[in-house]
Amino acid sequence: MDSKFTFLIGLGLCALVFVEADVAGYSSIGESLDASGYVFHDANANGVLDPEEEGIPNVLVSNGWGVTKTDEAGRYRLSVGSDTTVFVVKPSEWSVPLNESQLPEFYYAHKPLGSDPGLDYPGLEPTGPLPESIDFPLIPQASKDHFRVLVFGDPQPKNQLEIDYFNRDIIDRIAGRRDFDFGISLGDMVSDNLNDFESVNGSIARLGVPFYTVFGNHDMNFDVDEDMEADESFERVYGPTNYAFYYGKALFLILDNVIYPDERGTFIGGFREDQFVFLENLLERVSKDTLLVMCMHIPLFEAPTLGKTFRERDRNRLFALLEPFEHTFSLSAHVHGQSHHFFGADEGWLQAKPHHHYNVGTTSGSWWSGGLDERGIPHRLMHDGTPPGYAFLEIRGTDYRYTYEVAGSEKSTMRIYVPKVMRTSDYRTPVMANVYNATEKAVVEFRVIGDLAGSWSSMKRVETVDPHYMKLMLERDLDEEPEAGARLGYPSHSQHLWRGALPKSLEPGRYEVEVRWTDIFGREFTDAESCRVE
Repeated sequence: MDSKFTFLIGLGLCALVFVEADVAGYSSIGESLDASGYVFHDANANGVLDPEEEGIPNVLVSNGWGVTKTDEAGRYRLSVGSDTTVFVVKPSEWSVPLNESQLPEFYYAHKPLGSDPGLDYPGLEPTGPLPESIDFPLIPQASKDHFRVLVFGDPQPKNQLEIDYFNRDIIDRIAGRRDFDFGISLGDMVSDNLNDFESVNGSIARLGVPFYTVFGNHDMNFDVDEDMEADESFERVYGPTNYAFYYGKALFLILDNVIYPDERGTFIGGFREDQFVFLENLLERVSKDTLLVMCMHIPLFEAPTLGKTFRERDRNRLFALLEPFEHTFSLSAHVHGQSHHFFGADEGWLQAKPHHHYNVGTTSGSWWSGGLDERGIPHRLMHDGTPPGYAFLEIRGTDYRYTYEVAGSEKSTMRIYVPKVMRTSDYRTPVMANVYNATEKAVVEFRVIGDLAGSWSSMKRVETVDPHYMKLMLERDLDEEPEAGARLGYPSHSQHLWRGALPKSLEPGRYEVEVRWTDIFGREFTDAESCRVE
């Protein structure tokens, strides 16, 4: 019998042994082994621990549930099972190596038998025996209290044509910019075809910055029976689906919150027991004045357009772990719209200051659908009227703020609706504004500018459908042979529409209707739309 085959059978028998992790008290089924190694200063950046290179003390290392800290020599020890990824929690003043796709290499996957060879899309190859030493190289990096992060959700291309759209309408617009330090994708890198990971990664690599990736529901293997196995192909390309890293005074938590299958046979937002154990062990070792930035795919709130989307018991348990931390912020994507949610006591949040959750608009918009623009790219307006784009998260110390940029129109923050031509009458003509990234706490005002500028008038937030989206949807529905792309779906009530009314009996002439909005950080944005009174 082949010796390698004999070895794998032996490991398979070991995998039936029940063990308990020594660090976290988390139980798993698998072989009982200890992994050890060094986190070290890679002075010559060759990825190898050379004799003259020194270990780095007090660095956190995890096996996915337990968390330990390196000793004075930079050495750590953790238990592993037959399907364990060991990873380092990058400190602020250090960086990790990047592969050719600009993906951080901060982990080692120990999976002696590899993934199930019967998967539709390939997972991990057998990794063989546990190395004698699993070492993690770090390179010095200046710690920055003030930095910017590119954040987007759901590229989600179905084919090479849509990958080309993503390249041309998203990456081409950002490549060459030097005003952000790294990037985070909030999941759904592809649309179920997991062979497209590498092609999308090749596009993102053109940005030239480290890029961290969240696991989404369209990034998973559906031909599995257990949630722990749904990430096999994703793990082959990106590594663990739950991990953390420091940057400045912030700790970024990358979390897999897609549970598959659930009791309905589909997926739902939530967390497994091992994830809670990992978070509990990690957060015990994190200073309480740290800014926690949680990045996930499915929003923590219930998305009205999708029905029940997140397990309330899991959200409450997460909030209990976050209670000691004054500075928290969370990000998601998934719903192909844009909104903000502030959790309070009525939803399980345990602090006086609400928890802010930002659901970011997507690069694929409404799944690459809609009419084509002059470059042959679908407009893909999202169902709440948000154009496709990306956000920039700016962090200074433990404070954060964000900006949403529309792809191809970075200065645009709103769309104003006012009739192009009106007749004089006593009827007060409505004016509306879709302020794409405004929260319910935004202040939105308008004024009419003719010969003289009128005074500012308040606008009222309303929850209704976006007029422009409705117009585009009806045009597509009436077109028997649309030129490209799927027809637009039905609209949802937008969370960022404001309405006012123009003054009565405007004199004939041309006017500018100017809208001004002030965000929760005190920043002002203005835009205007012209109209004519006859």
